[in-house]
Amino acid sequence: MVEGSDSYLIRPNHQHKFKPTIVKEYIHEILRERLSGVLYDPESVPELTRSLAETVKDKVKNAGFDKYKLVVQVIIGEQRGQGVKMTSKCLWDADTDNYAADVFMNESLFCLVAVFGSYYY
Repeated sequence: MVEGSDSYLIRPNHQHKFKPTIVKEYIHEILRERLSGVLYDPESVPELTRSLAETVKDKVKNAGFDKYKLVVQVIIGEQRGQGVKMTSKCLWDADTDNYAADVFMNESLFCLVAVFGSYYY
């Protein structure tokens, strides 16, 4: 093992720990930039969903959360005044793992993005 290497750590350093507040800000910023003024179009939603997931994942990866496995979930639907509920169930380490989520809505669509960060031991 190389001296000074952190490959043996089983807990992230404080500065590298997944920070939901920061991740939520990233999600909020990306959704506002990409979806403001966008109209719901069922033909373009699959590509828009993939693109948003990749953009969010890349932004979070570059934030320095070393050794975290990221899962990004994006849901886009047509805005018709309906309610939507989403639940998730995960088995994880409460000391190291966390998630962040944000919702964007305009007159035409709603979008929910959740990012799960699981520390890779």
